[in-house]
Amino acid sequence: KSTLMLQICSQLCRFAKVLYVSGEESPHQLKMRAERLKVASGNLYVLSETCLGDVLECVSEEAPDILIVDSIQTLYNEELDSPAGSVSQVKDCTMTLMQLAKGQGITVFVIGHVNKEGSIAGPKVLEHMVDCVLYFEGEQSSNYRILRAAKNRFGSTNEIGVFEMEEHGLIEVPNPSEMLLAGRPIGAPGTCVACAMEGSRPVMAEVQALVARTSFNVPRRTTDGFDFNRANLLLA
Repeated sequence: KSTLMLQICSQLCRFAKVLYVSGEESPHQLKMRAERLKVASGNLYVLSETCLGDVLECVSEEAPDILIVDSIQTLYNEELDSPAGSVSQVKDCTMTLMQLAKGQGITVFVIGHVNKEGSIAGPKVLEHMVDCVLYFEGEQSSNYRILRAAKNRFGSTNEIGVFEMEEHGLIEVPNPSEMLLAGRPIGAPGTCVACAMEGSRPVMAEVQALVARTSFNVPRRTTDGFDFNRANLLLA
């Protein structure tokens, strides 16, 4: 996520003053990552802080056009007794940032962690408080990442972005179908090409099937990357 946000900063810094608040990585770590990604701009300011009061004070002094908080789970309000990352802290800090954005006209990016169930770690009300919810997804064994909108008050949620992780950062993949079908053998048994809809974008993907003899009375069916109940429905 830090790689993605630094690349976004490199684009935003061309026309706006950006304040990047990092509660997880130190300025030295961000500097090394920025040098690798070749991100350098006089409009990019970095603050390593987790106290909400200090962040608001810095925003008042620097008056940035865009504020990035990485992450909301590390931010805390000293007036609350609960620890950082708790439901009350996440909700209170997000509400304060929302009032800051509306009151001073600052665009605020709030980065949040996702738990193993795939939902935002923290109160579900966090999604209702913001104008746009973006999910940045990917598999550990793959170099490809998908950016999708789960909520968007300014436009459609039926669009996705596909990116590939390279040495110097994320590169857009203009044709995901070509990427998914690369290296596919022609005429191989047990494979076919199917069209999957990701938002409003049709994506051609390869579907593979393997059949083997079983010693059980009832055959066992398994799926990978496809809903098991839907597979049983199609087979029926």
